[in-house]
Order: sequence, then structure tokens, then C-alpha cells
Amino acid sequence: MNPTSTALGLLPDVAEEPHAVSTAALDWVGMEEIAIPLRIGTADGSMLQVPARVAAFVNLARPDARGIHMSRLYLEVERQLADEALTPCLLRRVLRGFLETHAGLSDRARLRLRYEHLVRRPALRSAHSGWKSYPVEIEATLDAGAFTIELVTEVLYSSTCPASAALARQLVRQQFASDFPDAAPLEREAVLDWLGSERGMVATPHAQRSAARLRLRLSPAFDFPVTDVIDLAERALATPVQTAVKREDEQAFALLNGRNLMFCEDAARRLKQALDADERILDFRLRASHFESLHPHDAVAIAVKGVVGGFVAGVEG
Repeated sequence: MNPTSTALGLLPDVAEEPHAVSTAALDWVGMEEIAIPLRIGTADGSMLQVPARVAAFVNLARPDARGIHMSRLYLEVERQLADEALTPCLLRRVLRGFLETHAGLSDRARLRLRYEHLVRRPALRSAHSGWKSYPVEIEATLDAGAFTIELVTEVLYSSTCPASAALARQLVRQQFASDFPDAAPLEREAVLDWLGSERGMVATPHAQRSAARLRLRLSPAFDFPVTDVIDLAERALATPVQTAVKREDEQAFALLNGRNLMFCEDAARRLKQALDADERILDFRLRASHFESLHPHDAVAIAVKGVVGGFVAGVEG
């Protein structure tokens, strides 16, 4: 027996029936939280398979139609995304499949993928290494033949407050003046011992874990530059959080923080300059958030590329 038929004829398809209650077109209809494995290309040419969650949508352009065909979206996702490496070309093909299976019902399609991007990072000084996980969201849209791709990710880093560092230096200077009066001769060994003691660091600047959230509109002419974008942001900030840490790595991290004192404004400017220079990024919106250790609120700076008709610098989270 044909699987679409019963003893009484074809299985009913309520989605094709006119809706008697009301008639209105809908912007987006679809499914969220579809579980699927994604194949992600790495810098060395190998493939990683990662668990992902997918959202698949089309619009309902025909106001008299009851609904869309949810199963067709699911089957397109399952058929195409699980076995091929993730590329802009693949996503465009999936979106075309959404529209082909909804001919007469829909003329816009959207796909959103969320997964954790794993990158192995070496320690700063020691021979150790460890995995870092970065949240990634990729959204692709096909609208009247126009294909757009956006990438969202977040990079964690350390930020040491420049104002706090200046205040700490002043207290260290005052302590030095108190412990070494003008009349007393200075001996090199005595000064070195003082610098290595707790009195030589009577005050320390406050630092905090911070986050740079990036939303990028990408050129579809390139493969997904996920690792490249993360590397670019971490190089610009200079103080990304670490994985494996021995004492020599912690000391190197302290040195990086001392050489890269940052307000959130400094971090945002560093990121903006780095993103502006990458031809693969057509537009961006960045948000640098410093989760302050001094007080219970965050310091935030936001910037956009400034493309006409592009992202706007709203203050939403």
C-alpha cells in the first residue's frame, strides 16, 4: 500500500486546506531545537563532528493557507546538514530546498544553527595545552534571491582597569617612600628584597573576566571563518582566558594583563579596528562587557562598522 494512502484514500493534508477562522500571511513559521550533528572543518583540513541545535523557518505568504509543512523542513535539514562539511554553499542549498518544498506557500527561508566551537589552545609558557569552547550561532536567510549570512560568537578575556592600576602604583610609591626615607642610603639588594615582598605590592589593580560578543555579517564568497574570527579577536584583546595553566603560564598571563590595561572602551576600539580590516566581514556589531570586580554592575561599550542600512548600535544585551 502507498504510505500516503489509507483504505479510504489519501491521507488528509490539513495544511493545504483553506483556513476558515482568519486569513493572514505570517512572517515566519517553522521549527526550533532540531538536534543534529554538524561537520565542521578545522585549520588542518580535518573534520570535527559536533552536536548542534537547528531552527528552520519559512514565511507563510499565502494568507488563505492553514499552515506550512513542518516535516519537509525537518527532512531537508536531516538530509543535507548531517553528512557534509558546513559551508555557505551548503546553507544556501538547504534554504533553496525549504522554498522548493513550499512552492506556492513561501518565498523566504531562514536557518539558524547553534553549537560549541572547540579549539585546542597551547599554554602561554609551558608545554601543555587544552580545549577552549566558544559559543557559535550561524544564521542564513534567503529572501527574494538575496542570500545573507550572520555569525555570532563570544570571546572571554581578562581586563585590568587602567585607573585602578594608576591608584595602585601611587600606593606602592608611597609605601616605598615610607620604607626608604630620604636620608637612608639605597642598596640594590635591599630594594630588590622589598620589591619581592608584600610591602612592595601593597596594592594591586582590580581585574575581571570580560566578554566580547560579536555579530558579523559575512561575505558568502568565503568559507566560514569561525576560528579565524576568534583568533583575530583574541589577538586584538591580547588577554584571552587560558586553558592549561602552570605557574609559569600564570606569570605570563599577569604580564600580559600588565601590558594591556583596558577600559571597556579600549577593548571595543581594539576589536573595531581588527574587524574593520577583514574583507570577509561586511558588517559587524560588537559588545565589550567588563563584569566589574569593584562594583556589582557591568561596564559596556558597543560599536558597529557603520554600514548604511546595516547593524545599529542599540544598547540591548
